[in-house]
Amino acid sequence: MPNRLQVWLNETHVADLERRRRNDARIRIRYTDEAIERWPLNAPIVSCSLPLSSRPQDALPFLRGLLPEGDALAALAARARISAADTFGLLEHYGRDVAGALVIGSDAPDERRFGLEPYDEESLTEEVGSLDENPLGIHDDSELSLPGVQNKLLLVKTEDGWARPQHGRPSTHILKAEDRRFPGIAQAEFECLQLARAVGLTPVESEFLVLGNIPCLITQRYDRLVVDSAVTRMHQEDLCQAVGIDGSGNRGRAKYQRRSGGGPGFRAAARLLDAYAADATAELKLLVSMLAFHLATGNADAHAKNLSFIHTETAISLAPVYDTTPTLLWPSLTEEMAMSVNNRFSLQTLTVSDIVEEAGKWPLARDAAEQAAMETIERVAAGVGVVSSEELADVISGRCQALLAGAAADSS
Repeated sequence: MPNRLQVWLNETHVADLERRRRNDARIRIRYTDEAIERWPLNAPIVSCSLPLSSRPQDALPFLRGLLPEGDALAALAARARISAADTFGLLEHYGRDVAGALVIGSDAPDERRFGLEPYDEESLTEEVGSLDENPLGIHDDSELSLPGVQNKLLLVKTEDGWARPQHGRPSTHILKAEDRRFPGIAQAEFECLQLARAVGLTPVESEFLVLGNIPCLITQRYDRLVVDSAVTRMHQEDLCQAVGIDGSGNRGRAKYQRRSGGGPGFRAAARLLDAYAADATAELKLLVSMLAFHLATGNADAHAKNLSFIHTETAISLAPVYDTTPTLLWPSLTEEMAMSVNNRFSLQTLTVSDIVEEAGKWPLARDAAEQAAMETIERVAAGVGVVSSEELADVISGRCQALLAGAAADSS
């Protein structure tokens, strides 16, 4: 087993991952001479937490963010016959198609190895039904990974339907199977994504379907660009990775700012945008809009792995809204925000004034923050007709009415 892996970014060998010995959990990233000659030092090429440098850096928190969590991680490790703590070994097996544009492996990417195995309705249904035992639908020729705890399947959309990517072939879509503990949640997330698209907070398309008896949500990957069947990876990272925190740490709570999770919040995201965005003011206004959308739709689960950045050369911008669920519809789910707003967490008592005060600490001018928040909530209220669920539409309409009146959403 090698103790060095190559890291490729859009056909450039940008770095190597190194460990001293097989059982060493520590992993360092060392940028290549090619990367150092191409980009300015301290540029966020791989991650904001790993700026371009001639010195090796601890890459473990960022790399853990490329892998699933919990039982899914354990299942992938068991299949590879290694420990779930062996991040290096896991990326050697599953690092050819990960979130973002990095390709990680013992040698250079080779598109000639790419393959596709078509699904028909029966085989796709069978694959989804086995996700509990086989997370991500991993096969011996799969070399892919995706973070998170929910049952997911990576797919490629072809002219003939859905297919399974082989040997690191970049996937184009993510299928999420409904969590059986929360009936209706897949449909609700689909509805919220449709609304986010209607108000301009995401360009990606999604669809809802039932396979067997399992409701599923399929979404386009915002980190993949498809032109004439050719797939281009777009680099991205989530907020945990960008600040160098393993979101799966602290028994899975490190991605949350609430409940002593220790995770980053909106201010951490704002600081990164202020430092690295090409137009920081525009990105901070967009961050306000996303926050207002979460309040309007009753989503308390906007944690640091559900907020990401797109990388373009030496700059970053906010990734579109994704993984957005109206958690208030399920009483067993907390109504505490995953990240604080104006040092407060209660989704039911937050107001537009809290958004304005929060943004003022980023910093963003109060009038700009208020305008972005109010305009977003107005667009949500106007666009709620795309939501087919009467219950969800009523909840969102009521929250928008209260927020626009300057009250807390639970006063409606």
